[in-house]
Parts: sequence; C-alpha cells; structure tokens
Amino acid sequence: MISIVIPAYNEENAITDTVKQASAVLDKAGLSPYEIIVVDDASSDKTADYARDAGAKVVSHVQNFGYGRSLKDGIKAASYDIIAITDADGTYPIDRIPDLVTEHQKGFDMAVGTRTGKHYRESAFKAPLRKILKYLVEFAAGQKIPDINSGLRVFSRSTVLNYFPRLCNTFSFTTSLTLAYMLTGRSVYYTEIEYHKRVGATKVRLFKDALRTLHYIVQAILYYDPIKIFLILCALTILMGIFMLGLGILLQIHSAFLFAVGSLLVAIVVFALGLLADLLTQILRKSN
Repeated sequence: MISIVIPAYNEENAITDTVKQASAVLDKAGLSPYEIIVVDDASSDKTADYARDAGAKVVSHVQNFGYGRSLKDGIKAASYDIIAITDADGTYPIDRIPDLVTEHQKGFDMAVGTRTGKHYRESAFKAPLRKILKYLVEFAAGQKIPDINSGLRVFSRSTVLNYFPRLCNTFSFTTSLTLAYMLTGRSVYYTEIEYHKRVGATKVRLFKDALRTLHYIVQAILYYDPIKIFLILCALTILMGIFMLGLGILLQIHSAFLFAVGSLLVAIVVFALGLLADLLTQILRKSN
C-alpha cells in the first residue's frame, strides 16, 4: 500500500529510532502492506547497518549523490504507489504521515506538511533566504505556497516518475517538485506540522544550496511558464527606457532620448520572444 522513503547520510545516531517509529506509526494506522526504504548516500558511518537491523530495506550509493538523487532512487525501488518521504534526523513528525495519506486518498496529487515551531525558525540567517526563495517560487507558481521545500510529503509514485528528468538531484528536490506540480495544474494540500530539533549536525550548505535552488526555480519557470521571465526582462527594459527619457528631458541629453527609444523597441522584441517561447511550450506539451 505505502512505501516510506528516507534519504540518509551519516545518520547512525537517529536512523534506528526513525525506522522503528515509522513502522509503529504505519502499524497503528493500519497502513499495510508497507515498506520502509532507507537510501544510504555513501555514509561513512553505520547508517546502512543500523537501518537494515531496524527492519528497513536499504538502497546504498557508492558515492555521495545528494538528497534529491537519494529520493529518486528510493522512489524507483519502491514496491507501492503511495510514496511518503521524510528525513532520517528526527525533525519531521512521522506520526502525521497517516493524515497526509488520508488527504492524498481524497484526491490531492500531493499532501505536504507545513513546518512550524521554534526549531524551524531558529536561524537568523536562513529566514531572509527562505523568504526570498519563497517569494520567487510563489511568483513562478502564481499562488501562495505555505512551505516550498518541506521534506514531509505524500504523493503517487506513478505520477512523480514523469517529472524525474526535471527534478533536482540535490537539496532543491522538494522545491523543484513543488513547482513541477503547481505549474502543471496538480492539486497540493498543505497542513501544519511541528518541526523538531534534529539529531546530529545539519547537512545543508546554506548559500550554496540557496544558489542551486534559485537556479532550479529559474529553470522551472523557463520550462513550464517561460513568458514570466520575458515579462520581467520586458518590465526592466521599459523602466530603464523611462528613466533615460526622464534624464534626457531633465538634462537635455540627446543620447538619453535615443537610449530611451531603443529600450522601448527592445522591450517590444523581448515581449514578442516571450510570446513565441510560450507558444513553443504549449506545442511541446501537446506533442508529449
């Protein structure tokens, strides 16, 4: 009935409790048959051994491929269509998985736990970056998104496999998954969950992972809804033209007038290219 996929890298201190708790939760909720898949991303400790001893099915990587690749390989190895993903470090409340499964079975393409609590908001450095990335993802999706990269989700294996070629192999997997579902009109359910203090040290590299996330946001917009990028470029070009026009009027600079006219012409060309890109995207979708 359900496969829980848990990516793990050097999580020997938490993996046993995570696997056992997952089993207990599924047993209590009557969600059987089930399997718990731990994807060991080339850990240097005994993560794989402890997971196997706790009753999990272990998929091992020969080298460290990243969070997203681990989830992809775990989903590919899953025996059941209902997939739940969570982390190995104890941060997500596994006992909320049955609630997400219920919503998924009601018809939602994906059910997501929206993180709340002091441990989610504890970093003063993460908060501004999260807000920026959240704004960009919401702009791309055209709607409010409570949590763009929560790692506690339930969805269909058969559906998500179609998106694999365009999903990130690293930390941004869940962000790219959110965008992929929303930009293709799929339904996503959100419910608040209490985010817990992690066991061990975080594997997130704040600025590097933030830049990768930004890269995948732009890539997703270009793939699913390219006209938005062209509209931004068009708006910036028009603003530059207006600024140069005002400067030309104020200071009587002839070259500023010429620059302003050129900017407006460029804006028209950029807008036309955006329409063409949007048309090509629609044609490609219909052909697929």
